[in-house]
Amino acid sequence: MRLIELVRNQCKITRHQAAGLALAVIALATSGLAHAANTNVAVAANFTEPSREIAQLFKSKTGHEALLSFGSTGQFYTQITQAAPFQVFLSADQSTPKKLVDNGLADADSLFTYAIGKLVLFSRNAGLMVGEQTLREAKFNKIAVANPATAPYGAAAVQTMKALGVYDALAGKIVQGENIAQTFQFVDTGNAELGFVALSQVVKSQGGSRWLVPSNLYRQIRQDAVLLRSGADNEAAKAFLAFLKGPEAHSVIEKYGYGTKE
Repeated sequence: MRLIELVRNQCKITRHQAAGLALAVIALATSGLAHAANTNVAVAANFTEPSREIAQLFKSKTGHEALLSFGSTGQFYTQITQAAPFQVFLSADQSTPKKLVDNGLADADSLFTYAIGKLVLFSRNAGLMVGEQTLREAKFNKIAVANPATAPYGAAAVQTMKALGVYDALAGKIVQGENIAQTFQFVDTGNAELGFVALSQVVKSQGGSRWLVPSNLYRQIRQDAVLLRSGADNEAAKAFLAFLKGPEAHSVIEKYGYGTKE
């Protein structure tokens, strides 16, 4: 009633006209909420922080909400093949989303590279990291590496050590994280003196020492996104993937040290 009177007084129209206009205002204000939807997104652990920022922007711009779950790419693949309730998958590689497409579990037309990852050897010890020399001298007890069988950053770490010819010498010092998030925790808590992590995990860190691994020592980490079969009719899922391709998402992705172009 108060809204009707307010509209009537401000617009100098009849009560009947004011009532109609007030209803139109209410409908317009709530229309966005009525169409808002949720989507469950499986996110590779290395992309945790940027995906949180992107999800917040996505919600503020569209009203839709992306509900994020984090883990290793290999584990998510297994879960998705077992009907886990995800509609979108942000992988840490290209091959896993492609396998889902080949198995009829994802939409081939939705595949795209949303980020190009960079590998870093990181230590909380400010004086420890002096490039590849640190690996060759091996003056440490433990080096953390994500499981290379399920985590692309772990595979890249192994490729790097083999390219430098130090893998066999360091094999006994390796502690293996379930995913790149756990690998970073090993280093961050001092359970390993150093470890191979994603640049995105340390780009905002103060202190310590790091070596940005030259890209020619490991296969390029192209991270692909895909719409899963269960998201075919999910408006929020499709909108999230479209948002991920846009300039606002790209700005966040690049801020965390990823590439977004060839």
